[in-house]
Amino acid sequence: MAQKLSLSSLKPASARRARKRIGRGPGSGKGRYSGRGIKGQKARSGSKKMRPGFEGGQMPAYMRLPKQRGQYSKDAMPVGPHRTKVSSVNVRDLERFDGEVTPEILKEAGLIRNTRLDVKILGYGDLTKKLTVSAHLFSAGAREKIEQAGGTIIWLRGEPKPRPPKRREKRAAPPPEEPVAEAEVEEPAAQPPVRDSGPGEGDSGEPGGSPAEEQATEEEES
Repeated sequence: MAQKLSLSSLKPASARRARKRIGRGPGSGKGRYSGRGIKGQKARSGSKKMRPGFEGGQMPAYMRLPKQRGQYSKDAMPVGPHRTKVSSVNVRDLERFDGEVTPEILKEAGLIRNTRLDVKILGYGDLTKKLTVSAHLFSAGAREKIEQAGGTIIWLRGEPKPRPPKRREKRAAPPPEEPVAEAEVEEPAAQPPVRDSGPGEGDSGEPGGSPAEEQATEEEES
């Protein structure tokens, strides 16, 4: 017989877990350090309010990582967290269809899980049927095999533009120019060096001239 419901017999629908009582002495199992260990930042008040990524004041990981290389560089896209996800289907799996192939038909056949992701047709296998395939992306091999079988492809988002090369092609060096013949210039004839008259020679005005001049001077005085 069910117990009569009263205020004394009320119980919660599920068992309640007792609250953890800390700081009630070593006999309680949560005394002395109250479950926080010995000292340290996490033993202080307010330690539960640290923001995610805080490393105690040291340089955090999101600032230590390179900023212009790896998965965050535009040249490296799409990689890492920016990777583009697609549902891939090979041309060998299209052999079972007739006529037109769309992402909805591929989902009904169980080749893709859903139509939320872009569908890319890959070129593994052979295709002999003439199909009209609609997808977001096509590999070069898949496009070639579909068109060889007489089929056509339809880009659901337009045909993507080819990516420019990452590195510029080296330009060919210009041909060397032919040396121009220089006109021969006639050098002037060499002249004999002129000897400078030293002190005491010639018309310097200083005593010590030549012997002929000294003799003529003596005759004039006499």
